[in-house]
Amino acid sequence: MAAPRRFPHCGKPALLCVLLAGLWEAAAGQMRYSVPEESDKGAFVGNIAKDMGLEPLALAERGVRIVSRGRTQLFSLNPKSGSLITADRIDREELCAQRAPCLLNFNLLLEDKLNIYSVEVEVTDINDNAPRFGAEELELKISETTTPGFRIPLKSAHDADVGDNTLQKYALSRDDHFSLDVRSGADGDKYPELVLQQALDREQEAVHHLLLLAFDGGNPVRSGTSRIRVTVLDANDNAPVFTQPEYRVSVPENTPLGTRILTVTATDADEGFNAQVAYFQEKKPGENAEIFELRSTSGDIVIIKNLDYEDARSHQIGIEAQDGPGLLTRTKVIVTVLDVNDNAPEFDMTSVTSSVPEDAPPGTVIALFNVHDRDSGQNAVIDCSLPENLPFKLERSVDNYHRLVTTEPLDREQISTYNITVTAKDGGNPSLSTDAHVLLQVADINDNPPAFSHTSYSAYIPENNLRGASIFSVTAHDPDSEDNAHITYSLAEETVHGAPVSSYVSINSDTGVLYALRSFDYEQSRDLQLRVTAKDSGHPPLSSNVSLSLFVLDQNDNAPEILYPALPSDGSTGVELAPRSAEPGYLVTKVVAVDRDSGQNAWLSYRLLKASEPGLFAVGVHTGEVRTARALQDRDALKQSLVIAVQDHGQPPLSATVTLTVAVADSIPDVLADLGSLEPSQDSDASDLTLYLVVAVAAVSCVFLAFVIVLLALRLRRWHKSRLHQTASGGLAGVPGPHFVGVDGVRAFLQTYSQEVSLTADSRKSHLIFPQPNYADTLISHDSCEKKDFLSASQALLEDKGEETISQVNYLSRVYFGTVLLKQVIKFS
Repeated sequence: MAAPRRFPHCGKPALLCVLLAGLWEAAAGQMRYSVPEESDKGAFVGNIAKDMGLEPLALAERGVRIVSRGRTQLFSLNPKSGSLITADRIDREELCAQRAPCLLNFNLLLEDKLNIYSVEVEVTDINDNAPRFGAEELELKISETTTPGFRIPLKSAHDADVGDNTLQKYALSRDDHFSLDVRSGADGDKYPELVLQQALDREQEAVHHLLLLAFDGGNPVRSGTSRIRVTVLDANDNAPVFTQPEYRVSVPENTPLGTRILTVTATDADEGFNAQVAYFQEKKPGENAEIFELRSTSGDIVIIKNLDYEDARSHQIGIEAQDGPGLLTRTKVIVTVLDVNDNAPEFDMTSVTSSVPEDAPPGTVIALFNVHDRDSGQNAVIDCSLPENLPFKLERSVDNYHRLVTTEPLDREQISTYNITVTAKDGGNPSLSTDAHVLLQVADINDNPPAFSHTSYSAYIPENNLRGASIFSVTAHDPDSEDNAHITYSLAEETVHGAPVSSYVSINSDTGVLYALRSFDYEQSRDLQLRVTAKDSGHPPLSSNVSLSLFVLDQNDNAPEILYPALPSDGSTGVELAPRSAEPGYLVTKVVAVDRDSGQNAWLSYRLLKASEPGLFAVGVHTGEVRTARALQDRDALKQSLVIAVQDHGQPPLSATVTLTVAVADSIPDVLADLGSLEPSQDSDASDLTLYLVVAVAAVSCVFLAFVIVLLALRLRRWHKSRLHQTASGGLAGVPGPHFVGVDGVRAFLQTYSQEVSLTADSRKSHLIFPQPNYADTLISHDSCEKKDFLSASQALLEDKGEETISQVNYLSRVYFGTVLLKQVIKFS
């Protein structure tokens, strides 16, 4: 119980302290106070902060506010003192009429924890209303034959106050013929009756004027008056009498207009005009809207305005029956309104959250709301529900408050917005329901890394591209939103062919487009392996990688390169030998070429561009083999010049040419004999040069012959020692067959090496090129084809053969030197 407080307008402290004291009791979470009506705005009601155990300033910090539904806010909170005060003047009679006690209920909400407290305030009555009569003047007609003691019911006065402040007594102005008697009804109401004390004499006094006073029990006492005019009549000495002292009827609130709900009946013992009864509905002060109509002649009561159980659960009708001369009697009709389920549940959203992060834990409060139904009984029983398959549930609190909370973590990438429908259904038959919609946005968090559309990418770029050319574009998608979905692209720091990858390509960090930073060469680098990183802008950022294979496409940017015959360093052409006895199709030599490109750009074809004697030689288109096209004849020139072109299949095609010189002769001596028939040169310088060359060749031959003899002697000595340890029958069994060389063998050997003898022509100077082995279908490096090849071959022959080998070596020596001379002669021819 809160301590009583004194108000500035208190007259008598002992009485007003009882009326104005704020009452509070903490029972089942409810606080109770009381305040007198008509208190000034801002009047103290109760110390909310103290009763809640909080400091006054803590109320504002914790977000305490008053929550009431469907009515004007009558109270407010003083943030400084923590007190509950009136928000305006309160009229108890307007709020509660005759109902006592007058209780006002509302709730207090602590927004920081969403706790609800119930508050009940009783508005106490003060004597602010005086008794009032329904009519300021009442006219009565009494027969002069009326005997003393006759009672005439008078119209009652009504006081809007309750308790001691309501109507307490009546008083009648002094009169010799009439007195006042007050009767109390079963409901405690007081009904005044005019009592005839003496017989009336119309001839002496036809009209009596009386004054009826009504007093309440307030302090000070208030009163109301009604003037009574009594007219004395003859003979009508009986008033109408109702069949029941009180009528009761129950009517559903949805009864149609015009329905007769009851008929009241009053009878009069008189006859004729004095027995004609008329019915009248008693008017109560303050009732402006009439709901029922009383038919004056029949006594039928008809509904003329819709009933509403939620506005008034019962109605009391005062009915008077008056006969012809004016005698009346009174009765009461109590109409009880029966509730029907005509009100759907109503929502009152106290707090609603419009956005929640997707990582909010289960149990997060989304909304706090109150549901109520204006109906009563089973019709007011409310059941709230949510649609299925939603990650939310309802939790019931006090006073029909509900919480909407999450049941599991949310995922914005699956559902970003929830339109939650809360359905409230009452227990009526048929039941009524109401839907409330809560729109909830799921706020994004960075929980998804960027994802590429493919696990790996392949891109192609032609070689010799322009710097800065666009190569390829990669795209990643992040299902998050805003900054969490803003993707930045980059290349992983790696090394390609000893250089950082950033020196080859770059990537646009916003679009993912890759650009070439250099011109690529297919022959140097055919592919690059890159890793592209996509990173979002979240906190912390997430990223993912994807591999990109960049393939360089070949372009026809390399002409064919001729490997054989190799061009001498002085620019002269090589010389090939063809015997005059060669048949058509004889393989003279083979042109070998390669192309550094690939694919179609490296497909080579050979053709004969120019020949000193057309039709004599043909070139294989795909093999490059130079063959005789017909049999050689005596009239064919000794020296044949061929220009052969090698061309690839690129677009446009590229080509290279080589010039071959072919000497036509059956053997080296034939070549020398043919050359001997040529006229000697008249040039003295050329003759001297030739002499010098012959001397040099002779000297070299001698040195070579001495070297061969020494090697042969060493070989024979070693061979002789080995023979002592071998069986007699194994003399020649261990010698390989290919090392036996006869005259035909030497000629074949010469023929083989003649394919590699490189002589010079059309030059005034001599170049001695040692023979190189020629394999028609094999490419041999120049490093392996030096003098030592010939010498080692000769040494092998000497070691493998005995005396027969000596003669063969001598023959080969003569052939070799003859070939050297042939080259020089052809050069000057």
